[in-house]
Parts: sequence; C-alpha cells; structure tokens
Amino acid sequence: MTKPDDNTPTPVASAHAVRSEAVSGNQLIYAPVAEATADIGVIGLAVMGENLILNMASKGFTVAAFNRTTSKVDDFVVGRAKGLSILGADDLPTFISLLKKPRKVMLMIKAGPAVDTFIDMITPLLDEGDIIIDGGNTHFPDTVRREKALAEKNILFVGAGVSGGEEGALTGPSIMPGGNAKAWPEVGPIFQKIAAQVGGQPCCDWVGEGGAGHFVKMVHNGIEYADMQMISEAYSLLSGALGLSAPEIGQIFDEWNKGELDSYLIEITAEILRKVDDETGKPMVDVILDTAGQKGTGKWTSVTALDVGAPANTIAEAVFARILSALKDQRVAASKVLRGPDAVDAPDKDIFVEQVRQALYASKICSYAQGFQMMELAAAEYGWKLNFGSVAQMWRGGCIIRAAFLDKIKAAFDQNGELPNLLLDSYFTDAVGSAQGAWRQVVAAAALRGVWAPAFSSALAYYDGYRSERLSANILQAQRDYFGAHTYERVDKPRGEFFHTNWTGRGGSTSSSTYNA
Repeated sequence: MTKPDDNTPTPVASAHAVRSEAVSGNQLIYAPVAEATADIGVIGLAVMGENLILNMASKGFTVAAFNRTTSKVDDFVVGRAKGLSILGADDLPTFISLLKKPRKVMLMIKAGPAVDTFIDMITPLLDEGDIIIDGGNTHFPDTVRREKALAEKNILFVGAGVSGGEEGALTGPSIMPGGNAKAWPEVGPIFQKIAAQVGGQPCCDWVGEGGAGHFVKMVHNGIEYADMQMISEAYSLLSGALGLSAPEIGQIFDEWNKGELDSYLIEITAEILRKVDDETGKPMVDVILDTAGQKGTGKWTSVTALDVGAPANTIAEAVFARILSALKDQRVAASKVLRGPDAVDAPDKDIFVEQVRQALYASKICSYAQGFQMMELAAAEYGWKLNFGSVAQMWRGGCIIRAAFLDKIKAAFDQNGELPNLLLDSYFTDAVGSAQGAWRQVVAAAALRGVWAPAFSSALAYYDGYRSERLSANILQAQRDYFGAHTYERVDKPRGEFFHTNWTGRGGSTSSSTYNA
C-alpha cells in the first residue's frame, strides 16, 4: 500500500471510502477524509467482524474498519464493502480519527490476550467518555476486570455477547451488552437497529453492569451445548432403536419443526440429515467422524454453575459428552471388550417417534430451566439486576438457540419476575407433566438397548430431584458428620441451626465448619 504524494490522483470509489482502486492496476492508495464521519469503528475482519460491519452499513450507519493485517482491509474495501458507507484505515491513529465523538470502537477479535493488547493500543488514542466494546466470546471475569480498569481512565467499556454466527452477524444477530451503563445511550441505537427483530422488538437490550452481558452469552452457549447434545441423542435413539436412515430421521425432524420444537437447531439438523456426501453417495452424517470439538464456553458455564451453586447438570453432561466423544481410539478398543445389553425387539415406530419428541421437549425445558436458574443465582452473587423476560426476548431471534418456545419463557417471566424456576410456571409445569410418561419410556428404552443418552437421563434426574420434597442427602450429611464432624440440620428444628453427633462414642463435641455451594 502506498500513500500519494502531492501530484498523485486520489480517485475514490464512493464518498465514504478511505481506500479505493487506482485508475491503473489494483494498487490501493490512501484517500484522506476531511472529517470524522463514522458512527462506529470495528477492529477485526474475520467472518463475524466483516459481516457485522456490512450489517451496520446496511442499516444506514457509517463504519470505520481496521485489521492488524492491513491487506484484509484492502481486500474488504474493494470487495464486499465497495460502494458502501464503510471506511478503511491503514493504521490505528487514522482509524480513530474517522470516528465521531464519543468514539465507539468495537473489537471483533479472538478472546483472550489479544483483547488486552488492542485495548492497550487504542486507549492512549481515546478521550474521556469514549467507548470500547468487546464483541467476542470473552469469559465474563475478564470483562469485569477490563470494565473496572478502563473506568479509572474514564473510558467506558462494554462486553457484548454476539450470537448468530456468520448469517446472524450479517442479517441480524442476538446482542447481549453489559458493562458501563453510561455507554448504553450511545451504543443502544446502533445495536438495537442491527439486531434481529422478532415481533417488532429487537433481540438486544441492556443486560447489566460489569460482566453481565458476557455472562448471559456464556449461559446461552451452555444451553446451546445441551440443546445440540439432546438433538443428537434423539437422532441416535431413532437410528439405534428403530434402524431409521439419516434422511428418514431428517423428515421426522422437519415435522417436529412445525410444532413446539420449532427452532433453528432442529431446522438445520433436518437439513444436515438430508445432505449426501459427494464422494461416497452416503448420508453426510455417516461419513463424519463422531468426535466433537469445543471452544470452552460450555466448560465455563459448568464451572461457573459450581461456583454459584447452580444445579446445571444437563449442561455439564453435554460438555462431558463432547469430552467422551473425543476419546475415539479408546472407545473403539473398548467396544471390542465391553458388552452391551442383549438385543430387544424394536418398538412401534409411530409410538416411539412421538415418545422421543416429547422426551426431547421435556429435556429441553429442563436445560433452559437450569440456565435461567443459574442466571438468577449468579445475579444474586454478583449484584446484577437481570431481566429474564428481556433475556428470553434477546434469544428469540438471531442466536443459535432461537426457538419458538422462548415466547413462553418470556411470558413466564413477564408474568412473574421473581419466578425461581421455569418448571414452576403453569405452562411448563403442564408441558413437562404431560410429557413425563413418554420421557421415562425413552430413557428406559435407551438404557435397555444400550443407546447413549446422557442429556435425556440427566434432565430427567434434575426434574425428579427438583420435584422431590425429600432427597437422600440426609444419608450423605450423616456420613459427612460421621467422618468429618461437618454437622447437620434437623427436620424438627429451625433452619440454620446445626448439630453434631458423637457417632462412635470416641469422638468429642468439637465440630467442623460447614460449607454450602
């Protein structure tokens, strides 16, 4: 890239471009802009960054673009962004100079140290009241740390979870912003205009202070893990118990997508199951190795659930399922040694398909119940004021877990903002209650046939545990008091009073401290 001298012509493809093609050849030249005109700037031109910029431009915003590898800016400006209200810049000072005040800089780069590096690079170029937005998949404690550090410099920091993948970024994602609330009046009009719209409402709203935005995005991804695992288990059950082919199961999923399971993941799974491999002519899923990858957000959700004392066992089970799938070589060896159950007759097709559908819906409800319960406990732990109806609206469109039944979740929390668990809302109480017979049949059928269904099973275990007035934890607590003098509460005494028994006659009266997750 070269900058012009005094005699070099500076043709511009559009009034908004900072770069353009020269008259001869494809060499890019620098075309200066007289004044700051960009409404927002985006750093990072990978898939999400590029598409988000194009989305912003399509909604009438002028966007400045920068990438550490400046050749990507060159390619973008003369390619997909040509003729649009998108300004390229070849260095950070130029990029910052293009932004209207208060400047809004959105980082669409890989989460981790790179975010801190760019924050350190751009902060000296900003003024008090300017805004930095992290739109990556950042772990929420990092957002808490960055928001506090930048607040000391009077720079406003926003951690915005963005979900929807490539298509969502281009046409309308779900956006979950949190951080310094002073930034919301500035970034809100942009985010709410570019977000997915459902029922005339944007799938974006202010989530809360600190790391609340990235926390909610993390829980979204945890639920996504569970959703994907349960759909995979439904496929496995229909294949293993009924012997159905991938295209046949795809047709079943198409039918399911017309009812209460209507969702993006069911829709794309139906398409996946119909796809044929060009090389072999087999269904594509039959030639894909059965090992799943992960980027860590499901793990973060599971670990955080333990930190705040939330029973998110179905989400955690979905993470463990991916880990187990990665032990492919061990599983192949084990399959030659470890026996499964004896063969049983195939169930009635129509009855079993309907039972699996009901089991999938009931399990899905439980995974969402776990996610929202986890957010409620975390809000109390971190001092956030989360609006769960608003969260459901944000997830209604644009994101990976978008589904029709999120309308029911929004309605439940709009009706009762203090609802402790989705299962206690009348709609979900009835839905799971009516499905539990089929659900139990499916879990039993999976066990009898040796079909792996950990998410279905753990969701049912969560339901049975949550609905139980009395669990077996009395035995567990007695054991803890026996070997460690950890004390216990009594059914005939007020909660909060703790007792210790000298079980062996050899122990003293000294008891240990107690701990509640």
